[in-house]
Amino acid sequence: MQTSIISIQSQVVHGHVGNSAAVLPMQARGLNVAAVPTTLLSNNPHFETMRGRVLESELVDDLLRGVEERGLIETSRYIVSGYLGSRANGEVVAAFVERARKLNPDIIYICDPVMGDSSLGIFVADQVVECLCDDLVPLADLLTPNQFELGLITQEQTTLWQELTTAASKVQVFRGARLVVTGCTFPDTPEGSLENVVFDGEMRTRLTSPRLPIVPVGTGDLFTGLLTANLSHGRDLVGAARNAASVLLEILGRTIVEGEQEMQLGSVIDALVENPE
Repeated sequence: MQTSIISIQSQVVHGHVGNSAAVLPMQARGLNVAAVPTTLLSNNPHFETMRGRVLESELVDDLLRGVEERGLIETSRYIVSGYLGSRANGEVVAAFVERARKLNPDIIYICDPVMGDSSLGIFVADQVVECLCDDLVPLADLLTPNQFELGLITQEQTTLWQELTTAASKVQVFRGARLVVTGCTFPDTPEGSLENVVFDGEMRTRLTSPRLPIVPVGTGDLFTGLLTANLSHGRDLVGAARNAASVLLEILGRTIVEGEQEMQLGSVIDALVENPE
């Protein structure tokens, strides 16, 4: 069995965020995933109570050493990182990416810089923001920030189209990285819509989707999982992002019909399976 993706993210018992959202779509599309947790929590923090904890960096490092010892780096095409929980965990991930590139120069690092959003603001510690901006973003081959997070990374306004493109260009300087900036709205965005913007070299592509009256926690993690699966199957970045947004939209629509607030991934497994466009 060859591992295709090493996914380093949070894990919850109830609901779908982090690896609990991203791993299933990758598996549903026929990919083997080594899922490494950065947290082990009962649920996301938007409930009145939450149990569990951010995992110690020594444990995360130990798990990643085990991934390395099993030879999974050599057989993987992608490393994905999401919610870190602590700066120490971020430093462990950065060191792992650097070791992985020595063992497998072709491995691609996808960084989902989970820090906050426009409705909640920053929801991680300042030290995590610093680690992402200083250590992980410069290592990434592909990033999937939302509009708010791109502004944090570059310390730029991203409200206008030109501001967003300027901010993205600053990130691309590091490694010629590609970006998919999610959940964007601009003055000329159609009413009732959101945009995902793909930056691939000099190409800028705006992909518009309807805005639904529900924003469950974990949609960004699910999107990145779908995007990574699509890339693994040979889609170009625009096609991968378009399909990921389409599938996410279908899942949210079904969640609304079922009257739920948490994404219902188990009941929409057919939507997660690879389908040609």
